[in-house]
Amino acid sequence: MSKILIFGNSASGKSTLAKKLSIKNNVAHLDLDTIAWQATSPPTRTPISESENQINDFIDINDNWVIEGCYSDLLQLVLVKADEVIFLNLPVEDCIKNAKARPWEPHKYDSQEAQDANLEMLINWISQYSKREDDFSQKAHLKLFNAFSGKKEMHTTNV
Repeated sequence: MSKILIFGNSASGKSTLAKKLSIKNNVAHLDLDTIAWQATSPPTRTPISESENQINDFIDINDNWVIEGCYSDLLQLVLVKADEVIFLNLPVEDCIKNAKARPWEPHKYDSQEAQDANLEMLINWISQYSKREDDFSQKAHLKLFNAFSGKKEMHTTNV
């Protein structure tokens, strides 16, 4: 069985690690960014119930999976179904460095230029990780990690 949750700050390496594990273990991969937001301008969160339905559909179709994201409200919905959690708890400086080196993500942005135009906002967001009290915060991720009683790993450097 392979049912893995990966979470951490923006640009901590969640997608990169999830892709590696998905290929290595031949399991399905769900990036929560693809279901957490509506295609509106400015972007707005998809209602939790709709995201939950999409997550459940994904899990129903796939016996083995890796799900990754920074949304503790969504991750909490599947925590009891996971065999393993991986918390990428990197220093903020490393996440900022990763964000600056990030290749274009076509599933999130129409172009590299659009992604680059968002970089300053992303860096500011990343830098607030340990100070925030929201569902995307280090505090929320630590709570998830500590609540999980199965196999778990915390990484403080890039994997």
